Amino acid sequence: MAIVFDADFGSATQWVAGRTSAYPNMGPTNRADHKLDNLNHAYCPDGTFTATRGWFSRQWSCNLLTTEGSPQAFQLKAGDTLHAQVTLPTGIGAWPAIWTWRDGGNEVDVFEYHPDHPDLLEVSNHLSGDSFYWHGASAGVAPGATVDLSTTIGADSVDWYAGDTLFHSDGQGVGADWSAYLIVNLSVSDGTYHPAPSFFGPRRLSWRCLSLRVER
Repeated sequence: MAIVFDADFGSATQWVAGRTSAYPNMGPTNRADHKLDNLNHAYCPDGTFTATRGWFSRQWSCNLLTTEGSPQAFQLKAGDTLHAQVTLPTGIGAWPAIWTWRDGGNEVDVFEYHPDHPDLLEVSNHLSGDSFYWHGASAGVAPGATVDLSTTIGADSVDWYAGDTLFHSDGQGVGADWSAYLIVNLSVSDGTYHPAPSFFGPRRLSWRCLSLRVER
C-alpha cells in the first residue's frame, strides 16, 4: 500500500476550515445534533483542535477541517486504510471526531470520544446502521492519553484498530463504489447525551491529532 494522503492541518490546499455540508446550510451551527458549535475559519497547523466559549453565549468557537471543497478535494475510497495518532481531550463536554461525509451521507466514524466515558471509543458505519462502543482501557484509552487508531474502510467490512488490536469489524462494509471526504473536528456537547461544560469551568477545550495519513 502507498500513502495517498498525509495531513497538514495548516494547509488551505488540503483543507477547508469552518464550512461543511454535514452541517445545515454549511454551518456554522448544528444544534439538531446536540452541539454547541459555532464554527470558525481557523486552521490547526500543529494538529491542535480547540473550542473556546464566548463571554456572553453558550456557543463555542470550534475548529472543523474538511477536504470537501478544498483545491485538492481528497476523498477516501473503498479499500483505503486511515491511520491517526490522537491525544484525547480531558475537558468535560469536549467531543472530538474523525469522520467522513459526502452527498448527505456516506458517513463512517473513525472515532468519537467523550471524556465523561473515559475509556470508551465510539465508532460507526452509518451506511449499514452499525455502531459500536468499545471500552479500551487495556489499549490506553483515557483522558489525556495518546492512542494510535486505524480504520480500514472495506467494500465488505469496516475494521477498526487501536494499536495492533482489532476491536470491531462490522462485516458489512461500504460497497465497492463508496467514496467520501474527510472531516476532523472538535464539537462541544450540549448536555443532551453527554454533559455540557460547566459555565464556571474552563473556557477552552482541546485535543490533538498528531498525525493522519491514508494508505491505498
